[in-house]
Amino acid sequence: MPAPGELTFVSPRGAKKPPRHLADLSPAERREAVAGLGEKPFRAKQLSQHYFARYADDPAQWTDIPAAARDRLAADLLPDLMSVVRHISCDDDNTRKTLWRLFDGTLVESVLMRYPDRVTMCISSQAGCGMNCPFCATGQAGLTRNLSTAEIVHQIVAGMRSLRDGEFGAASAEADGGPARLSNIVFMGMGEPLANYNRVVGAIRRLTDPQPDGLGLSQRGITVSTVGLVPAMLRFADEGFKCRLAVSLHAPDDELRDTLVPVNTRWKVREVLDAAWHYAEVSGRRVSIEYALIKDINDQAWRADLLGRLLKGHRAHVNLIPLNPTPGSKWTASRPEDERAFVRALEAHGVPVTVRDTRGQEIDGACGQLAAAER
Repeated sequence: MPAPGELTFVSPRGAKKPPRHLADLSPAERREAVAGLGEKPFRAKQLSQHYFARYADDPAQWTDIPAAARDRLAADLLPDLMSVVRHISCDDDNTRKTLWRLFDGTLVESVLMRYPDRVTMCISSQAGCGMNCPFCATGQAGLTRNLSTAEIVHQIVAGMRSLRDGEFGAASAEADGGPARLSNIVFMGMGEPLANYNRVVGAIRRLTDPQPDGLGLSQRGITVSTVGLVPAMLRFADEGFKCRLAVSLHAPDDELRDTLVPVNTRWKVREVLDAAWHYAEVSGRRVSIEYALIKDINDQAWRADLLGRLLKGHRAHVNLIPLNPTPGSKWTASRPEDERAFVRALEAHGVPVTVRDTRGQEIDGACGQLAAAER
């Protein structure tokens, strides 16, 4: 049952349930599932080794498993969940956006971004989003359904396979002396991660469990964003993760935030920040405050000053995001001089601030744009 006052989000009535997949299951559940197919339980670890360590979901590659058992195991535990509609690249092939079609025809997106010192992947946790933020393409499309744990995980597995096989950032890989490894994962694609709480938490466990039970990635390299679902934020703090929490704030005052982030009518700025400070205290991680700068809407000097006063003395870092406008939208990025003034105002309060590197504008880089264009 949800906690008192907690919002619950469900997939629309009649939506098909994604087929069961190895990544949906804990190691113990995998052994039980394999045994239920009449196979020895140790086959579960072999399957996990192929999927989580070798990124091999083609049964023909499972040479340590008897041929007679491969198709049955694949059909029941490694079904096809999603296929690539198309890849679109820019930034000298260092940014690649992928549009996926899920088993039921639903469209979602992920983005791989290669930087000199790291590779970051931005992934989706829902198809669409129910938060209804007016400047966001995904929010305006509405929620189609939650993704399963495996549908979330498979985006990363596919990205790691592309990196290993030199299919992404080839020019940079050659210059750097070899293929890159995925270092950071951000739950900042389509959807509100904490509105798909159980599946997102399950995905984090699959991503960070040691191989072959999971992908063996570091929790410290994972960032989970939220618009401020306070009960879920508090619950997330109790999970014991070392992930970073990113709060999509976008306004320091309730009057404007009620409009930009409608869930603010349920949990106000102070409540959201208090939950963020609790997470920072419990996890030992600095909280990222996401702030999309929108021309003449939230970029005034007095709002920068108010934001600085709210964050001063707390374990927080502001990530200013020049808005990537969506086609036909009245919202657009702030003027460069207003952006610089906003940065100075925060720094005057001793608040660390970074202006995000904007990538992918020429490939419908804003979340939800590519899926909307396909539809």
